[in-house]
Amino acid sequence: MHVRTLTLNDRSLWLPLWQQYLDFYRHALPPDVTEEVFTRLCAGDALVGLVAERDGQLLGLMNLVFHPSTWSRSGYCYVEDLLVTPAARRQGVAKALFEHAWQLADQRQCDRVYWFTEEHNDSARALYDTLGQRAPFVIYRRQFV
Repeated sequence: MHVRTLTLNDRSLWLPLWQQYLDFYRHALPPDVTEEVFTRLCAGDALVGLVAERDGQLLGLMNLVFHPSTWSRSGYCYVEDLLVTPAARRQGVAKALFEHAWQLADQRQCDRVYWFTEEHNDSARALYDTLGQRAPFVIYRRQFV
């Protein structure tokens, strides 16, 4: 297995994984938003897309957001999206994606790498408990009508 940054050539393999991720969270995006997200992830500036690959197949994806912080000179890295295909789960794919993300965050001298998931996502939380410390924060968001 090899973890690398997303490229424009990955579109046809990436798109089904992205759709699986959106389906899991019961969220729909217009096609033009998905296209823009994909392009921005490939550009690798503030948004960076990672993929785990084996034998020409994508096993998983991870999308990172690098951003400034009022509590840091160097900024933070937010792991916004993570998906491992069902067939590749429990094979170290997610951990390899995290390790690559940590390397990129170190290169950019980020002071923090953080992520969150839904409370009911027990399988992800079991892994996350081995990779990081659970934060004591509750997330709120504005409700749009």
